[in-house]
Amino acid sequence: MARARTRLVLLLAALVAACSSASRDASGGAGQGGAGGGASGAEAGQGGAGIGAAGSLAAAGGGASAGSGASGSGGESGSGAAGGAGGAAGSGADFALPPSNAGLDYQLGGAYQPPSGVMIVSRDRHEQPAAGLYNICYVNGFQIQPDEEDFWVNQHPDLILRDQSGDPVVDQDWDEMLIDVGSAEKRTAIAAIAGDWIQGCANAGFDAVEIDNLDSYSRSGGRLHEDDAVAMMSAFSAAAHAAGLAIAQKNSAELVARRDELGTDFVVAEECNRYDECDVYTGAYGDHVLVIEYRTADFTKGCSNHPGLSIVLRDLELVTPGNPAYVYDGC
Repeated sequence: MARARTRLVLLLAALVAACSSASRDASGGAGQGGAGGGASGAEAGQGGAGIGAAGSLAAAGGGASAGSGASGSGGESGSGAAGGAGGAAGSGADFALPPSNAGLDYQLGGAYQPPSGVMIVSRDRHEQPAAGLYNICYVNGFQIQPDEEDFWVNQHPDLILRDQSGDPVVDQDWDEMLIDVGSAEKRTAIAAIAGDWIQGCANAGFDAVEIDNLDSYSRSGGRLHEDDAVAMMSAFSAAAHAAGLAIAQKNSAELVARRDELGTDFVVAEECNRYDECDVYTGAYGDHVLVIEYRTADFTKGCSNHPGLSIVLRDLELVTPGNPAYVYDGC
């Protein structure tokens, strides 16, 4: 009973102190938790990663999406993990989402003059955006493209996922080494590297980024897990929003339910008609789903079943016009 009375007295004292503090904050302006989203700070939730306006990583851990106070050139602003209508993870970051049901071209195999009627173009981060269109910057954030192996092997060998023999774990389909996103420390280092790439996309004039191979954990032989990928994507989303860019979830329909943690704003989906996944994406992102199909039957099916989406038919290697294998069509 004595301990109970003591706790009651302490509780009453704490309540009085809290009321006094609230009164001081109300009369003297915003307290330490005042108006959110300042350009100098990054706000990370539940161990997620936050990146400030300068593009530096504030923290990296495993979880929820992060907010930032940078402003960009777009037209929609996000607030909170899902970001309202635009799906932005951030407080005060301005960016534009791709237009709905607009002509789309997927030019990762090389930049060229977009066909007539195209309003949205995705290009590699080493290319320049197409003038007058909505441009998405492709970044391979979870795997290493063959032409970038020397950079990782020579400068960041500890960030390459390795097997029990110390050899790199490789995605056999694309001959790409996997990046090791399996710890908070490594995710911090990776976010710093990719954050520079993302800022470069913004500096070049892109409107958004798509981060490829979110699902690489499924090819890691159990060395990486879904939570690792989600935490890494949260950091990438914070970097994009800090730079004033929208960011896409790339494939990985199984992670749509964790959109708030991912911090993503729209989807770039390959072959969602082929694998009957388009409804999963539209259920979370509405019409902000950009679809690439590589088979005519799937493209035709998509145009019929999803007339409100941007859908393009491309060849699997994404070659440029003039190559006999080049394929392009739009709904």
